Amino acid sequence: MSSDASERASASERAAAGALLLCRAEPDVVEPAARLLRERMLLAPAGRGWSVLVPEGKPWVHGDEPVDRVLAGWATALAVGSTWPVLALWWDSDRSGCTLAAGFRRTVEYVWLANGTPVGEDEALRTFAARLGLDPVLDLQSLEPLGRPDTEADARARLLALLAVLTRAGVALPTGLGPGEPADRLRAVAGTARGVREIEWSGWRDVVRAELDVVERGRLGPWLRGPRARALAVAQMAAGLPLVAWAVRRRSGGWAVAGALLMVHGSLGFAYDRVRAADAGAGRG
Repeated sequence: MSSDASERASASERAAAGALLLCRAEPDVVEPAARLLRERMLLAPAGRGWSVLVPEGKPWVHGDEPVDRVLAGWATALAVGSTWPVLALWWDSDRSGCTLAAGFRRTVEYVWLANGTPVGEDEALRTFAARLGLDPVLDLQSLEPLGRPDTEADARARLLALLAVLTRAGVALPTGLGPGEPADRLRAVAGTARGVREIEWSGWRDVVRAELDVVERGRLGPWLRGPRARALAVAQMAAGLPLVAWAVRRRSGGWAVAGALLMVHGSLGFAYDRVRAADAGAGRG
């Protein structure tokens, strides 16, 4: 085979590779972390409590990095510092596989050759079940055949079987989105999914703003911004001022510090509420 033909074949193989990142968290939670990857991706809901990230694929289509190495790095970056695990599904012309990242723990990988031959340890499948919160009996029994030889199951069928197990844990990929398709095809399908968002690096300011939005929508949100937060700030300042005055009269340094901290917290609460309100107003404008 000539050099040009070999390069064309190699480019065609890279273009056929694809990947999905399954995150066990809602899109609102995943989005800030995904922006930190500085890669263009599409983010869509993938079932109750799940999201899917569909990467553009440039690192392996236009570069020399294999898809499995790229996805392992992305999954690890997403999972570090998060409370939710990330499962990367990837495939190319020779192999398919999955990589699980969860916090600072060692990533776990399982690989199948193109004909479906398993290349991995059974312990990895048990780790998948445990870290993804799957049923330790029923789901693990369904995962175990993925580690056994099966002449009728190729690599794509193995990934589909893995997804079938994950459906019992709530995974529901958008229609038409699944393993075996190239990156451009996956993005075309994901682009039509309900609730899809485009993820693109837009600077640290937007990332921090998105993180704050997520926190404010959580349980602590009412105490950080809004009427309840302002009432808390007033209460802190109202308690802190007389406490400082009393401590000065009694020459009690400890109580004076406590009162000063209450006043500082109250002031910061007011300031945060006003800054975020102004930021929201600017965003709407």
